[in-house]
Amino acid sequence: MNPLEGRRRWRPRSVRARAALAAALTAAIVLTGIGWWVHQEVYRQSLSVAHELARKDLFALVDQLKEGQVPSPRRAVPYEVVATGRPTAVAAGGGMDAFDPSAGHVLPEPPPLTEPIPEGGADWGYAYRPIGIPDRPDHDPDRSSVPGLAGRTYEILYDDIWAGQLSREQAAALGVRPDATLRAYVVVVPDTSEDIAAAIDDMLLRAGLVGLVLIGAVAYFTVRIALRPVEAVRRLTASVTDPRERVTVPATAHEISALADTINTTLQRLDHAAAQQRRFVADAAHELRSPLTTLLTSLEVALAYPERADWPATATTAARQTRRLQALAEDLLLLARLDTGAPTADPETVDLSALASQMAEQHLLSARKLELTCDSPGPAPVRGNRDQLERLLRNLLDNAARHAAHRVQVTVRSEDGRVVVTVHDDGPGVPAEDAERIFERFVRLDDARSRDQGGTGLGLAIARDLAERHGGTLTLVPRTLGACFELRLPRSPAPDDVAGGDHRSSGGGAVDARTTSSVASSM
Repeated sequence: MNPLEGRRRWRPRSVRARAALAAALTAAIVLTGIGWWVHQEVYRQSLSVAHELARKDLFALVDQLKEGQVPSPRRAVPYEVVATGRPTAVAAGGGMDAFDPSAGHVLPEPPPLTEPIPEGGADWGYAYRPIGIPDRPDHDPDRSSVPGLAGRTYEILYDDIWAGQLSREQAAALGVRPDATLRAYVVVVPDTSEDIAAAIDDMLLRAGLVGLVLIGAVAYFTVRIALRPVEAVRRLTASVTDPRERVTVPATAHEISALADTINTTLQRLDHAAAQQRRFVADAAHELRSPLTTLLTSLEVALAYPERADWPATATTAARQTRRLQALAEDLLLLARLDTGAPTADPETVDLSALASQMAEQHLLSARKLELTCDSPGPAPVRGNRDQLERLLRNLLDNAARHAAHRVQVTVRSEDGRVVVTVHDDGPGVPAEDAERIFERFVRLDDARSRDQGGTGLGLAIARDLAERHGGTLTLVPRTLGACFELRLPRSPAPDDVAGGDHRSSGGGAVDARTTSSVASSM
């Protein structure tokens, strides 16, 4: 088995489980931080209490020593009193008496004093520092009230007393010389603080585990309840079989309502796209059926009456309808390629002025006598695919030639960083309400601009798609006479590197390309 698959298998997949796990992990991190802080604070406070108890016990010892009394060994806090010139301890208790008294004192002897220590001061008459208690062989752990006292380092409070302050009888009662220095040691034992902190840690651990389980469960069921509308939307979406259907928008939860609205908007777009596709297929079938019917009818009539058939006319009709089918098939294939959204292949810099002039010279006008002029005062470089730009201009010229009465005017100019091409015919024009519909596929207007004159009904749709693919626009500009189509494309920043042919020069090197074509009826 793949190790990666094994690691993925244990990971929760549902949103509920992931949310519960995330909440539990977050709570675990927060509770761990809080627990560490509580542990430190409890330990510090407990240690402060132990220090305060040791300080009070030290003061009580000092008061007893100043009165010439030997402290009792029965004390809760370990202590030892040592004196200069005396090898054994003056007194010990609270666990320090577990060392053999005849073996000498445990804690170090104080430096000798020659005068009393002033009362009060910043240190309140005592000092403290960590001191290691030696692990001597004379230590009896069974007699000690503090387990493990020997061999460890503790914070120890101490205070010095000069025996010169005492009377001779008091010094004798303590067993020290009149000029000796006594030092009372009190050990701050942190065992109680550690026990309290350990007990708190145990309580926090139990409470934390219970809290994590509760937090995870609450998060799991909260997310489960919150996702119920999502599940309802999912079930409704799964049951949709027709893009015309819609998902019920829940009354609560703004985000979920937005999700349902988005799904309904997507279904609406799919419905619109499906309707367009159905209409396109129906129109394409209708357009294919018309030439096929004409072709089949002419052939069947000729075959039924071969001796009376005009075979040249039949062949001419068949050829014309076949060319119409071929043009329609090519337009449909081009639209299919454009609908895929593939990027324009092999872009180059093309001079639209030269290209428009060349196409105006080579264009085959309709059977009626028409005049086609092309005005281009200078180079008009654009970036794109030359074949597609040529197809765009040809479609505009074909459309204008089919509907013009006497004249077609083509103008190419540069304006505000864009190349503007206008194709204007003097035909019947297009109503303002149909200015956008004319660019739709297979849209029929009135008889004056119908497709009965050889068009496939896809030329303008292809032209607009090609213009948009080149970053431009193609619109119908209002005119009082005829129809005027305006093409706007971004002007290329490198006008010198063009691939569209040479301009004819006139008048001091100014570039001017103007072509006029006229074809009389030959059919």
